[in-house]
Amino acid sequence: MRAVLQRIDSAQVTVDGEVTGAVEGEGLLALVGVTHEDTPAHAATLARKIAELRILRGERSVSEAGAGVLVVSQFTLYGDARKGRRPTWSAAAPGPVAQPLVEEVIAALRERGVAVATGRFGADMRVSLVNDGPTTLVLDV
Repeated sequence: MRAVLQRIDSAQVTVDGEVTGAVEGEGLLALVGVTHEDTPAHAATLARKIAELRILRGERSVSEAGAGVLVVSQFTLYGDARKGRRPTWSAAAPGPVAQPLVEEVIAALRERGVAVATGRFGADMRVSLVNDGPTTLVLDV
């Protein structure tokens, strides 16, 4: 699994003009991608890293700060554009494989007491954020 984490002051995702998830105040935007070999163990590891990574101001984690996380599924994290002019998406897991694993990341974060907002899997989403820093990290588990 792969996640791009952005430290935020606020973020929201809309689908068809409706806000489906938002985090106000300090927290993280987590764009989450799934590949074919990923398992529930990968989802649990990713959730632990997201919750415990000390990247908020003052070297705090979202768990320590009581901050929220906006989780947005993003198959394009496994796009490959090394050849030609069109990316290939073959490394991204199909929806029936990816959706349950993204939902496991969300559930595992909530089990850790993290406030989680979400996008809508497979939807055409609009994501907006106020990036703090900017601080952006890529996690591969």
